[in-house]
Amino acid sequence: MFEFVRSHTRLFQFVLVLLVFPAFVFFGVQGYTGFSGGNASVAKVAGHSITQAEWDAAHRKQVERLRAQSPGVDLKVFDTPEAKQNTLDALVRERVMLVAADKLHLTASDEHLQRVFASDPQLAFLRKPDGSLNAELLAAQGLNARQFEQQLRQDLAMRQVLLGISGTALAPSRSTAEALDAVLQQREVRIARFEAKNFVVKVHPSDADIEAYYKDARHASEFETPEQASLEYLVLDLDAIKSGLTVSEEDLRKYYAENEGRYTTPQERRASHILIKAERSASAEQREKAKAKATALLAQAKQDPGKFAELAKKNSEDPGSAVQGGDLDFFARGAMVKPFEDAAFALKPGQLGDVVESDFGYHVILLTAVRGGEKKPFDAVKAEIENEVKQQLAQRRFAEAAETFSNTVYEQADSLKPAAEKLKLTVRTATGVTRAPAQGATGALANPKFLEALFATDTLRNKRNTEAVDLGGNQLAAGRVVEYAPSRKLPLTEVKERVRERVVAEQSATLARTEGLARLAAWKGGAEPEGLEPALKVSRNQQQALPPALIDAVMKAPPAPLPSWTGVDFGEEGYAVVRIDKLLPRDTTAADEKRLQQQYAQIWGAAEDEAYYAALKERYKVKITGVAKGGENESTGVSR
Repeated sequence: MFEFVRSHTRLFQFVLVLLVFPAFVFFGVQGYTGFSGGNASVAKVAGHSITQAEWDAAHRKQVERLRAQSPGVDLKVFDTPEAKQNTLDALVRERVMLVAADKLHLTASDEHLQRVFASDPQLAFLRKPDGSLNAELLAAQGLNARQFEQQLRQDLAMRQVLLGISGTALAPSRSTAEALDAVLQQREVRIARFEAKNFVVKVHPSDADIEAYYKDARHASEFETPEQASLEYLVLDLDAIKSGLTVSEEDLRKYYAENEGRYTTPQERRASHILIKAERSASAEQREKAKAKATALLAQAKQDPGKFAELAKKNSEDPGSAVQGGDLDFFARGAMVKPFEDAAFALKPGQLGDVVESDFGYHVILLTAVRGGEKKPFDAVKAEIENEVKQQLAQRRFAEAAETFSNTVYEQADSLKPAAEKLKLTVRTATGVTRAPAQGATGALANPKFLEALFATDTLRNKRNTEAVDLGGNQLAAGRVVEYAPSRKLPLTEVKERVRERVVAEQSATLARTEGLARLAAWKGGAEPEGLEPALKVSRNQQQALPPALIDAVMKAPPAPLPSWTGVDFGEEGYAVVRIDKLLPRDTTAADEKRLQQQYAQIWGAAEDEAYYAALKERYKVKITGVAKGGENESTGVSR
């Protein structure tokens, strides 16, 4: 149902961009008064600067975040002036929200903080199975628990700035009705088609027509061969560095000993339990009553542990395990809430523990089995360790190797061999390389920045090495053009038949368009229409296999008076004349109308958000002087 909405209303897509803004991208835990930079200012908010360094760092962080989330994404789409300018605009927006939150004394309580962390799906990756914060994953992002709490509190305060606007927006009923009509209204139409292919027999281009088309500058590229180059190139990456590394067995065994936990099979426990429910929100009296019941059941279980399953079936309030006699099967650390986990991993098989309190209530736990915990022998993991150690060494040595690579290809620009010999790299070759990546190209030859460097004027003219080009992901490349063939226009004698086909297509389309326009004028003037197809009921959802351009023209045509006429130009395919006979009720199968009304209200709220944001920018005297340019790290503080 909602696929239709996504396909036909860009506004519905746009509102999601406005409403969903990733947290924790740019500023860390600083408040707006704590920002400072070590270079030129590119924007100011309330007298406080955003510096060039902050802008560059924010953009790099954004790209790295996207790389981590979607390893296959083509990062070149973010290496554009537009993408970098969007980063600056986002920095300014966040700074404005920080200032506004501070001026309005907005903050988030500890309860609000905990509630959001426990329920927000965007934070799910940071939650352990027991609901606690995954400190290890947080540390990998350079944060500790305190910093994360400050960031989340700051983000929630910023959200409150606009929440009173978008959260209370009411779209006028008339505007909502007009918007839904544009999406859901149906129309009954009849169509007359004037297809170019039906006019081909009337077209007989002369040699003069063919020559004129061939010489027309607008068509020159149709008959040109692309420029091509044969080249040599080098790629420096972690695999290249790893191939030249050796690690002694002594070092491998030392690594094995220092990381033995990674080569030990995780221990798992199997337990049965009896749960007596008592939520945290329950009264003290209710919780005491539940605890007393659990304690009594523990006493019964200790008298005859063999009847634990029977006790669980009769008394446990965990419906999932009660029918299994309380059995929870095997589980590893992190699978259960922490109090339960700690108790289960402290018991021995066949042992009953004390009553355990958790967020669910009170548990009586019987440990039934233990498995795992075995350490893999060194020989079984030696190859894995060697690869990992080499990977770490290569990452540490990459910066030094990259500097050597960059300096050598630049200083000895007549050949790639010196760099290849220094770093033990293989000189690769390629032929038929063009400015745009070829279909199926991989690696350096699929990188637009590298191809742009290869086809630079100086590289082609002097056949010198390119400078080292950063391909991303710890990869550098440099190349040199060995042979170059510029693009050229093929002679008319070689392409005459192709030119003739293009002329026939163009002239046929012109005849079809001329005929269609003449019929449209006549029928609008009252002439009796001929050749109209049977009536069709169409809408943006029910397109009846008609071209999108035709549906768009039909739905945009004035609804009165009826019948209404419109024409649609399909370019080389021809022309169509459409008569709109009836306006029909909304297409209720297209989408849930109530949900669409809600989405439209969200769009309305987003528009009000933007108006309020514009007012805040004016209030806090926002001034943006930074202008992004093309190419990596090319942004400047020039006024605009």
